[in-house]
Amino acid sequence: MLISRVVKAIVHNRIAMTALSFLALISVVSFIWPLLSEYNYYAHDLDNTFLPPFSGKRFFGTDNFGRDLLVRICEGAKISLKIGVLAALIQTLTGVIYGCLAGIYGGIVDEIMMRIVDVFHSIPNLIIVILLAAFMGRSEMTIIIALSITDWTAMARIMRGQTLLVKEMEYVQSAKVLGVGKLRIITRHIIPNSMGPIIVNMMLSIPAAIFAEAFLSFLGLGIEIPKASWGTLASEGFVYASSYPWLVAIPLGFIAITMICFYILGDTIKDALGCD
Repeated sequence: MLISRVVKAIVHNRIAMTALSFLALISVVSFIWPLLSEYNYYAHDLDNTFLPPFSGKRFFGTDNFGRDLLVRICEGAKISLKIGVLAALIQTLTGVIYGCLAGIYGGIVDEIMMRIVDVFHSIPNLIIVILLAAFMGRSEMTIIIALSITDWTAMARIMRGQTLLVKEMEYVQSAKVLGVGKLRIITRHIIPNSMGPIIVNMMLSIPAAIFAEAFLSFLGLGIEIPKASWGTLASEGFVYASSYPWLVAIPLGFIAITMICFYILGDTIKDALGCD
């Protein structure tokens, strides 16, 4: 029922369908195009540096080392989307478990757990990334862990509120009288009745994670070269923005459009499920 409502809402919304189609296209092309292209992601071609877009087979032109920008955009899409989706999944899972436990136990346990949430919420991502990079190096996993450590708190607060609401319902009170344990109440009643907020929050967490990764990469704290996310490509292109603006405009354009598409889908799902 929940899935059918979401699918119906997206299918009957042209803007949402366009957003979904764009994200699907980006996902498919990012995997297929590097395999089909004659240009290598790492290979330098110093005789063809700074070629503008649509220069022969170079649809997006080349960078300062003569590397094909379209191939690098596709490879960057894999990294940016992977970080965004995995970070959002980890944040959601962590927040759901933590929030449910805080809400179901209540009292002093709830108070202590929510103060811990406040502490984690106050820690800037930048500090976490710097500390993790010092021990783990600059990698995709470092970014994912850094974003997951601090950004799960919003989901935890949402699930705590949902748990406090649902656990007072008559059917949950009846389950308690029958001796049903807290874990079973969470898995059978609270989480299923909170899927709307969970899905919406996760959909909105993906673009937030993509932007956070791009921001960190732009500052030089993201993916380590020779790999490059969209944020790294924008950072590299920014140096030449005045003379070769496409080097920064193209990756920033993909970041912006992808984030907008996820926000559109998130809002559509939120309206379909009647979430505030």
